[in-house]
Amino acid sequence: MIHNDIKKIEGKIYERIAARAIILKGSKILLLYTKRYNDYSFPGGGVDPEEDLITGLKRELSEETGATNVEVLEEYGLIDEYRPSYYDDSDLIHMTSYFYVCKIDEKLGESNLEDYEIANGMSTIWIDINEAIRHNKEVIANKEESMGLSIERETFVLEMIAKELLK
Repeated sequence: MIHNDIKKIEGKIYERIAARAIILKGSKILLLYTKRYNDYSFPGGGVDPEEDLITGLKRELSEETGATNVEVLEEYGLIDEYRPSYYDDSDLIHMTSYFYVCKIDEKLGESNLEDYEIANGMSTIWIDINEAIRHNKEVIANKEESMGLSIERETFVLEMIAKELLK
């Protein structure tokens, strides 16, 4: 995926690797709602340099949702993405997001959100996948000023999951 604001893939590129969880319960999916961006996204995020993908995924899931006993059932896929950089020392971010189908304990524990996640109004929610898709597509269609850079990636993957995993 290449963000609409990018004309050429050149300049100083910051490489970021992320791991994201797909957790289903019937037609419901565990997502994060972020008030600042008015969108639904997958739990997970950046993998620290000393971590492997699965360790980073489990840490992020625990921090963001309070999930316990995370079991990775299978790899789902990955998305390569180029987007504008918010870092002073780079022109673009090249993010590779790895998605994994996971299983967790039914009851969620306490999340341990980072300060910026709290400031952005991030919360964990079980939501019908089609409702999350509808909501995100509406935000995209309305070109809401608050729209974040991840919504198109997240919506694309939600649609793939609805087609491929919820037959």
